[in-house]
Amino acid sequence: MANSHKHSKTPKGGVHTDVHVEVSRRFVQHDQRYSVKRRAIVALLENSDRPLTITDILQRSKTVKGTKNEIAQSSLYRNLVVLEQVGAVQRVFSTDDIGRYELNEEILGHHHHMLCSVCGDMRDVVIPEQLEEKLDSALTQLAKQSGFTLDQHRLDLIGRCKKCA
Repeated sequence: MANSHKHSKTPKGGVHTDVHVEVSRRFVQHDQRYSVKRRAIVALLENSDRPLTITDILQRSKTVKGTKNEIAQSSLYRNLVVLEQVGAVQRVFSTDDIGRYELNEEILGHHHHMLCSVCGDMRDVVIPEQLEEKLDSALTQLAKQSGFTLDQHRLDLIGRCKKCA
């Protein structure tokens, strides 16, 4: 179920072997600075198997070696806004309406989410490529029948996690 975030596909099918190179490129395009704190936030998101809440990011920043990397809440909010603006991070919502953050799909790679309808837990899930192609084809046909051009799709599987089942 977990997605390995070490390598991610670009929309053109290439592979980013270093997420930080791509994020840095986006900062340069927007005339912004890719600071140490922003790099730390991206690293936390890159190494997660799910989108993270503000609380998750704050807690995980405390466990990074050296207290220098701990992120203050006010700083985190400001940096997440900038990370969203440059297209490095996207906000996703679960069944509990709490915003969670993950790397932009163009960086992270295409994936879907499993959402617990009881506790709101959200996990990344990668669908096997053959099934993903069938799903994409069916959704493209459905959109076409409505006169809609499909650019991409998102799929959330909603149910109960092991803890809540």
